[in-house]
Amino acid sequence: PVLLSGSAIGFYGASDDRELDESSPAGTDFLADLCVQWEAATAPAAEAGVRVAHLRTGIVLTRQGGALKKMLPLFKLGVGGKFGNGRQWMSWISLPDEVGAILHLLEHDVRGAVNLTAPSPVQGTEFAATLGKVLHRPAKLPVPAFGPKLLLGSELADALLFTGQRVLPNALQQSGYTFQHATLTEALQAVAV
Repeated sequence: PVLLSGSAIGFYGASDDRELDESSPAGTDFLADLCVQWEAATAPAAEAGVRVAHLRTGIVLTRQGGALKKMLPLFKLGVGGKFGNGRQWMSWISLPDEVGAILHLLEHDVRGAVNLTAPSPVQGTEFAATLGKVLHRPAKLPVPAFGPKLLLGSELADALLFTGQRVLPNALQQSGYTFQHATLTEALQAVAV
């Protein structure tokens, strides 16, 4: 038996340029605490002999939903750009790789934390520039912090858009998973166009 428990890279809290992997400690903010509690809730399954993996998922790129679906209309109109200062790290994964990694983990003896992110996180400025390039549109207009903070609330906007984590998928790669979309350009060409 196996339990793949969905968690998030929010486990690590906001960080600067530090590279984070599955051995990195938990953060101290609300989302980190929520992830810690969520993962701890799987302890009875592990104690019963079930193989448990905590899937710490980053930003899943798909045009059908999530962050990319909300960004695409602005970028297609040529009015997209970086969020805030653009220095925050974005640890992303394409939807095909998210699904591929889950299927891989069902069949491979991996336990504990597993980061479901691509091996090449980018900063917000690079994300915006790459999305603009893939869509053949300019990506020069920064999104000021006050708009999303009014819509989402300050804490949620900061957690989702203006802070980030530079997360690497070491456990997933060490288990033998091969990414379909290892670079942001490959992923956006596959899922955004």
